[in-house]
Amino acid sequence: MNILIIGKGGREHAMAWKCKQNKSVNTIFVAPGNKGMKDVATLVPIIETDVVALLAFAKEKKIDLTIVGPETSLEKGIADVFLHAGLPIFAPTKAASKIEWSKDYCKSIMEKYAIPTADYETFLDATNAIAYIKNQQAPFVIKEDGLKAGKGVTIAYTLDEAESAIHTAFEQEGNKIVIEEFLDGFEYSLIAFVHENRVIPFEVAQDHKRAHDGDRGLNTGGMGVYSPVKKITPTIIEQTMQQVMQPMADAMCKEGIPFTGFLYGGLMLTQKGIKTIEFNARFGDPEAEILLPRLQTDFIEVIQHVMNKKNIALEFDHNAYVGVVMASENYPEGDTKGAVIKGLEQTTELVFHMGTDEKNNQWITNGGRVLCVVAKGQTLQDAKEKAYQQVNNIHCDKLSYRTDIGAKDE
Repeated sequence: MNILIIGKGGREHAMAWKCKQNKSVNTIFVAPGNKGMKDVATLVPIIETDVVALLAFAKEKKIDLTIVGPETSLEKGIADVFLHAGLPIFAPTKAASKIEWSKDYCKSIMEKYAIPTADYETFLDATNAIAYIKNQQAPFVIKEDGLKAGKGVTIAYTLDEAESAIHTAFEQEGNKIVIEEFLDGFEYSLIAFVHENRVIPFEVAQDHKRAHDGDRGLNTGGMGVYSPVKKITPTIIEQTMQQVMQPMADAMCKEGIPFTGFLYGGLMLTQKGIKTIEFNARFGDPEAEILLPRLQTDFIEVIQHVMNKKNIALEFDHNAYVGVVMASENYPEGDTKGAVIKGLEQTTELVFHMGTDEKNNQWITNGGRVLCVVAKGQTLQDAKEKAYQQVNNIHCDKLSYRTDIGAKDE
């Protein structure tokens, strides 16, 4: 079996690492990948949005299954193109992936099918948006429509902050924003394998979105993650499936755009029950870097069962896993390229490469989020200690990280 994984970050590194455990796999290609994953995959120099070149490559190499990582590929309609050519691909169509790349569209689907979420309004200009918030209570959640790589969200605690965020959003011509009520509670991620009405969930993970300790700073693509999450009990997970995940899959079928792929539910447990913060149309990153190591059932086998409309029971490692993201010092406002990374050869736990390159036999930075260091332990505290021990072995004067990953569940 030949596998093609689309993407280049830590999520795709984790996918390739997991696929390699399947004994029936001959070759794993990753396009474009990064050099940090060359030990588990063959890198293909095709960018993730070049759908025509990716299709030609898949035909040439007789790819048996393509798995898509990034949302940018989905927006380009890669699933539509592959399906039209008769090639198996685990990814939603462009129409189905709109639940991620249009926040307004996603909110309208949730509203139509009574999927619990925050109250909201959508605006096409700053004047009406500012007039609206002047009649509301702070804090405000302001989301720019479109693909924002996990960013583009501002939590404004004052009217002045909200007005500034609104003006910034509308500096981009043709932009649209969603203003939501602020939800207070415990945030968690639930990701599922989905094909039409069939929804098979992973275990829950807890992502840390803010850039700095104590949930301060700007929203990012994710600075660290842990699983399992003690505060999210089996009862809450079952309720999440019944109230959010299954209803969304059913809604997509009713809309005539059935979903296939990884459905990501960004959720909040509030005093008023479960609320949906967002849906993404792909595997979360860095959630993939700990959920795939926790998954004991064969990854490819699960995908094949789901695509063939068969049930399969998932088994997970009961150990605790912690993933710490090492990011460029100015992330998310910028990235760092070319800074030398030392000490990777000293690490004894899993390290997934998110944004690295190799030059003159040295690892260097090549992006905003650079590495995800993953450790497991019998307890969350044990996993945390192991993860940070490995982080401390890695040296680069242009990298920073949060020191409190996992503290929310203590």
